Amino acid sequence: DTAGQERFNSITSAYYRSAKGIILVYDITKKETFDDLPKWMKMIDKYASEDAELLLVGNKLDCEVDREITRQQGEKFAQQITGMRFCEASAKDNFNVDEIFLKLVDDILKKMPLDVIRNELSNSILSLQPEPEIPPELPPPRPHVRCC
Repeated sequence: DTAGQERFNSITSAYYRSAKGIILVYDITKKETFDDLPKWMKMIDKYASEDAELLLVGNKLDCEVDREITRQQGEKFAQQITGMRFCEASAKDNFNVDEIFLKLVDDILKKMPLDVIRNELSNSILSLQPEPEIPPELPPPRPHVRCC
């Protein structure tokens, strides 16, 4: 996540190359963030794999009264991109946030053969290490002593 900051342009191509999923987020209360989506799609087309899952998210649903981009505009943009999903969310209210990531991960996993998933998880930093057979020694319990 570089939040579109220009100073990170030199490293963003590396992020795209290995991405299995990409979430494009715009602010429903700021038209300029929506107007920047074609620029981001050019970056995705240039650097990302065609297999990367794409998700467009209109954020700040909690600011409905200040909305500048309609839901229909977001849906229309997403429909123009093959395979792009669309939803709206509110990070502030935690509305749809978990669902966005869970759905994206689900879509990514559905595309991957099971042996690839197992291999990638076993090579991952996030893979779980087996528990030691002998539990580590714990200090003896302290007697219940009240102070004062």
